[in-house]
Amino acid sequence: MIINHFRGAALTGAGALLAPLALFAVAPAANAGPVAEPFGPACASLPASGEGSAAGMADDPVATAASNNPELSTLVTAVKKAGLVDTLNNGENITVFAPTNAAFEKIPKADLDKILNDKEKLTDLLTYHVVGEKVTIDELPDGSFKTLQGGTLTTSGSGDSFKVNDSAAIVCGDVETENATVQLIDTVLMPAS
Repeated sequence: MIINHFRGAALTGAGALLAPLALFAVAPAANAGPVAEPFGPACASLPASGEGSAAGMADDPVATAASNNPELSTLVTAVKKAGLVDTLNNGENITVFAPTNAAFEKIPKADLDKILNDKEKLTDLLTYHVVGEKVTIDELPDGSFKTLQGGTLTTSGSGDSFKVNDSAAIVCGDVETENATVQLIDTVLMPAS
């Protein structure tokens, strides 16, 4: 009886030791991979969980992921008006420099309404924010990227402080979606006329 008691205690003890080791071994694998962690001061304003969170956005293509993020509702409205949802959702390894709602609020309402109601200008503006390659923090310090609109975006900075075209700050960068990297910016970028 005593031997069985000790054997049971030993197995219980071993099981207790193996369970945490098994959890430890599995936990890093769930976070493994080439996905960079989001960076920047506005990342704290993303939802902590759910589809609009950084982790939740990773499960959907970019236009769908953006539609779940409360910081990007104006951009999503513009993308829908321009008819670019499928273009963005079907793109592969693209980067979207995504103006936040606050970025759109910097544009006078009359001017924004004019852009939103001109599909050609709106498409030109939105595709200027999309690069046909994956751009992450490693490429941002001194980058130059051709946009889907045909123009060029430049990036500069260091650490976790970066500018796009010397005018827009990346406020939350390297947010991954199923098919894209999203760099949230604080200013709408204007293509050359």
